[in-house]
Amino acid sequence: MSEASNENWIRSLFPFVVMCFGGFMALLDIQIVASSLQHIGGGLSAAQDEISWLQTAYLIAEIIVIPLSGWLTRVFSTRWLFTASAAGFTATSMLCGLAWDIHSMILFRALQGAWGASMIPIVFTSSLHYFQGPRRVYSAAVVGTIASVAPTLGPIIGGWITDTWNWHWLFYVNLVPGLAITFLTPLLVDIDKPDLRLLKDADYPGIALMAISLGTLQYVLEEGTRWNWFDDGTIKTCAYIAGISGILFIVRSLTFERPVVDPGSALGRRESRSSRRALRRLSAFPSTSCWPASSTSAGS
Repeated sequence: MSEASNENWIRSLFPFVVMCFGGFMALLDIQIVASSLQHIGGGLSAAQDEISWLQTAYLIAEIIVIPLSGWLTRVFSTRWLFTASAAGFTATSMLCGLAWDIHSMILFRALQGAWGASMIPIVFTSSLHYFQGPRRVYSAAVVGTIASVAPTLGPIIGGWITDTWNWHWLFYVNLVPGLAITFLTPLLVDIDKPDLRLLKDADYPGIALMAISLGTLQYVLEEGTRWNWFDDGTIKTCAYIAGISGILFIVRSLTFERPVVDPGSALGRRESRSSRRALRRLSAFPSTSCWPASSTSAGS
């Protein structure tokens, strides 16, 4: 291997590490907060049935934004989308720590999930850009390991923070790494260029259908157990809405000339054989097996 190739590989390592920290932070936050929901609810004088919305709101917002990440990357570029995601996630983390009641906390958690969501799939697609050949397999394995380790460490770290300080620090702990990632990403990441013209002809009805389908489906999956599934009228109605809007979204995506999310693509038509091998390696990690499908447009 040539000296120039080694130098390029080392240069690629720094932006990849920065982005990995961002994805790790977004994933870790889910379980950090989940481990201390009762402390947060007690601090905000929340009713028991309101506490679960701290997680539900975050996950609904996250699951809606993740599939849009590929299109948003093409619109704003990887550099600026990741920077905005890190900045927004950091700002909303601070707002969560400053929340004055359960309603403000639910709103800030939803915003936090929406802002941080794009960092997760971008980490994977960026690894395919920065690393070539066999190294793509290793970079995908690194991303998969991060996705497996973050949920495991979350409850431990969350419990320790709550016992040592208080629940506010579950969110304040994101401020320093979030600011570091926000400032380092524009300096180190340079993968593609923004194309704001894509905003003009975007499939906004398709985006709305996808958001309704995924949002209601996430609500059913999160709240179904607590409300005895289809014995509850709201759960049943949301399930119908999720199914109908999901079918309409698929039909719309297959018939619209420029769909935001292409259900017929895996990683884009131009990905190499080594990229597909990396994808198969990553799919061995259950918690991240859906990412490539969520960011299909990133390589288009």
